[in-house]
Amino acid sequence: MTSLFLDFVRVVVAGDLDEVSARLTRSPALATTASHVGATRQDASDFFFDSIAHYLYAGDTALHMAAAAFQRPIAELLIQHRADCRAKNRRGAAPLHYAADANHSDPAAQAETIAYLLSVGADPHAVDRSGVAPLHRAVRTRSAAAVRALLDGGANPRQPNKAGSMPLHLAVQTTGRGGSGSRDAREQQLGIVRLLLERGARLTDRDGQGRTVQQAATGEWIRSLLKQASAGSLRPVP
Repeated sequence: MTSLFLDFVRVVVAGDLDEVSARLTRSPALATTASHVGATRQDASDFFFDSIAHYLYAGDTALHMAAAAFQRPIAELLIQHRADCRAKNRRGAAPLHYAADANHSDPAAQAETIAYLLSVGADPHAVDRSGVAPLHRAVRTRSAAAVRALLDGGANPRQPNKAGSMPLHLAVQTTGRGGSGSRDAREQQLGIVRLLLERGARLTDRDGQGRTVQQAATGEWIRSLLKQASAGSLRPVP
């Protein structure tokens, strides 16, 4: 089953709806199968999907990978074949966690995938084994579209992660991702900060170390942005 499942996942990630449908007709169990293999520190390259810059881990289902690929039509087909939108892999991540990762750029498809998963019962507050919810991932990967979709679907804008950091704390800290200082990344960051503040996050919220959002901010640009927020005006990225 392992080889059959991995071949199926490749078709899912590629977005070949007709082929996915044909394979499910022949082997319906593919929709509910959880992978017995996946990326580890010792063996990661065989389970990395370049097109979506995402790994497959043990316990992942086809729906996990459809979510990571932002393939809503395929996610719908898998759900029709009894895929579990709340299934968790060995790291505790559900499909919605993967949909919240902005590892490749297609914000419209990402938002549609998130909205669909939420509509069929995905839990916006589910945390993985590291205490991270989908909203935390969306903020850290700087996807304003994903943040909006999650908030629209009921995600708590003040949900703390395991370390006690709320989404707004994460939004004002350096992510370490490539291109984090680019104009596009800053525009995404500005959009996320605006969204979180509009939906109830507070600059005075404190993280697990007792720091307010302003105290947790890293970098002069973001500190300047927060001063604008305190004054009630967030200007566009210069």
